[in-house]
Amino acid sequence: MEKFIIKPCASLKGSVRIGGAKNAVLPVLAGALLTEEACTIRDVPNLSDVETMGELLISLGVSLDWNRENGIITASVGELKCCEAKYNLVGKLRASFLIMGPLLARLGEVRVPLPGGCAIGTRPVDLHLKGMAALGAQIEQTHGYMIAKAKKLKGAKIYLDFPSVGATENILMAAVLAEGQTIVENCAIEPEIVDLANFLNSAGADIRGAGTDTVKINGVKHLKGTDHTVIPDRIEAGTYMVAAAITKGDLHLTNVVTDHVKPVTAKLKEVNMQVKETAQGIRVFYEGDGQSVASDIKTLPYPGFPTDMQAPFMSLLATASGTSVITESIFENRFMQVGELKRMGADIKIESRSAVVEGVPRLMGAQVRATDLRAGAALVLAALQAEGTTEIGDIFHIDRGYQGLDVQLNRLGASITRCV
Repeated sequence: MEKFIIKPCASLKGSVRIGGAKNAVLPVLAGALLTEEACTIRDVPNLSDVETMGELLISLGVSLDWNRENGIITASVGELKCCEAKYNLVGKLRASFLIMGPLLARLGEVRVPLPGGCAIGTRPVDLHLKGMAALGAQIEQTHGYMIAKAKKLKGAKIYLDFPSVGATENILMAAVLAEGQTIVENCAIEPEIVDLANFLNSAGADIRGAGTDTVKINGVKHLKGTDHTVIPDRIEAGTYMVAAAITKGDLHLTNVVTDHVKPVTAKLKEVNMQVKETAQGIRVFYEGDGQSVASDIKTLPYPGFPTDMQAPFMSLLATASGTSVITESIFENRFMQVGELKRMGADIKIESRSAVVEGVPRLMGAQVRATDLRAGAALVLAALQAEGTTEIGDIFHIDRGYQGLDVQLNRLGASITRCV
């Protein structure tokens, strides 16, 4: 297992280009299963999660060409014959469950094991299944697999009990080839859903309202190949924004959609950071002495403060002046970084779904481990300004969602060594 050895650094300075969004690429790759023609996907980050999704598509019979240097994937689907996803691949990645909708629409049957991913809480797939059933599929669970069958999917009116991103994406993809119109209400409005809809529409789908809580899909008979560039990763952008804050640095982020990072921008301004839009992106820096102050956070579905930024922001608040309260309303087990941050000297108390963070003057280097993707990023950020050396184990979690995080941070002035 690889690990990071991180020494405290001076203020991070420089420019960093934000890559394509992991959470946009994965559903788009699943959506490519809906057409027999080749799809070209651009600005694809070189991440282990993308690797897993690619292996899953190949196991289904897709011809996949990935130019990692240029960030381009060409997926040639052709005539699908396999409707069963392999357990060893689905178990690694929760987003793998997104193949259910496309395969059901294309083949009329799909067998998918219950998905894996980060252990950040219960993330049931009942809303996915509710949507498939509403479209006419028969659902059964047997021997650890979810099996869905339908001779022909038919449009329906579907109300989601919770605005689930994954369920919205899966239902949207299944409905694209369904007969008639599908209306999905109380759906998620994340930018990644808009990106998926844009990809599918460019391939010939008829989707309207993506980015609002009601989406209408008029079924079409088939989709064509297309060329699509995914949106920038708002969570990667947010992570570098916090990196600037925690090191009292000055970073210029390019390839950023400023609207997508508004919640993070607002909170950074609350803690005393300067965030300025530029012609190329966003500049994040302190003015004057640059002392961060406490702020309260509550995670919410988009456009609220993203749950994926809760852990990185906690590292910043751990050394802010005053008391902060962080409330996690999305996942019930997403404070896994707290124990590791406390090993570094943070003063954090958990009270049900909230964490009370008392700022300390400085964290201390320690031996810790990444418990999940965003917790791992939080530990890297904490280590950048901690006194002494920090060793972070299980960094494979970090590699799932950040391309070359250590390389990029080193270029900006950090001291991070990757070793076994």
